Amino acid sequence: MAERLAALSVDLDEIPNYYAIHGLTAAADDERTRAVYARAVPRFRELFAELGVPCTFFVIGQDMADERALAEARMLAAAGHELGNHTQNHRYDLTRVGRADMKREVTEGIESVAKAFGRAPAGFRAPGYTITDELFEVLAECGVAYDSSVFPCPAYWSAKTAMIGLIRARGRRSHSIVDTPAVLTAPADPYRIGDPYWKRATTEGTMVELPIGVTRGARLPYIGTSVMAGGPTVAKALTAMIAGRPLVNLELHGVDLLGAREDGLEALAKHQRDLSVSVESKRSTLRSVVEQLRAQGYRFVTLFEAARAHMAR
Repeated sequence: MAERLAALSVDLDEIPNYYAIHGLTAAADDERTRAVYARAVPRFRELFAELGVPCTFFVIGQDMADERALAEARMLAAAGHELGNHTQNHRYDLTRVGRADMKREVTEGIESVAKAFGRAPAGFRAPGYTITDELFEVLAECGVAYDSSVFPCPAYWSAKTAMIGLIRARGRRSHSIVDTPAVLTAPADPYRIGDPYWKRATTEGTMVELPIGVTRGARLPYIGTSVMAGGPTVAKALTAMIAGRPLVNLELHGVDLLGAREDGLEALAKHQRDLSVSVESKRSTLRSVVEQLRAQGYRFVTLFEAARAHMAR
């Protein structure tokens, strides 16, 4: 029987990205807009050291121009964590720009992450999980070994669509965009990417897709927004529902260890509700998830290790 693997990943989207989702503008000179690297990353590093688990952190390349962010990313790499490419500028409309701009976002992201990681990143995650066949072609040209962007979750797709519409109705424009509904038919377990990308390759594919976690059956979202914000009770139920998959891929964000009160983010919390949950509650929830998965026989690995294990099979 194949070994059960679990992988934690954290998208290091800084605070201005959340303002952009909600059609708002963050003050450029506000120190709180850099709370992910200043506060959340050290908390993740400390917690993962306590739990003894590796993690894959997806880095936005432009953030590496900030010396503090670069130093924090290097400490993550030195602690044995993987750094992945989350594009250079985190353009939510990446799949709608020309191919040259698309490739520039990927290649510049690779170069920026390599500055912190010491080598080119093996993995990629698209902003907002939105990806296309053309973007996969670009990733292949750039030598990317695996992707972890496909999110085949009906509940998330519907909620995101409704949220963008609600923001528009309030007179603002979200920078977020919606993926094709065909993504909802994609495999929920690791697969070699075919054409179109939500299909398994009929021949030997060269790139592995590690889908964002969904539960068995109803395909409920198994991400930080649902697991962490829901507290230990919801987290326990969702973890029980996803247990049994060969890879449990729990995708988190930097805000999953930030709090409105603790980090001065009350204004954003009016729109980003998961910030109203305390940091200590989120820590406790993540500890319980790791313990529950270990009790189910899962071994924690980086996403690159998970991709290699799938290729080996």
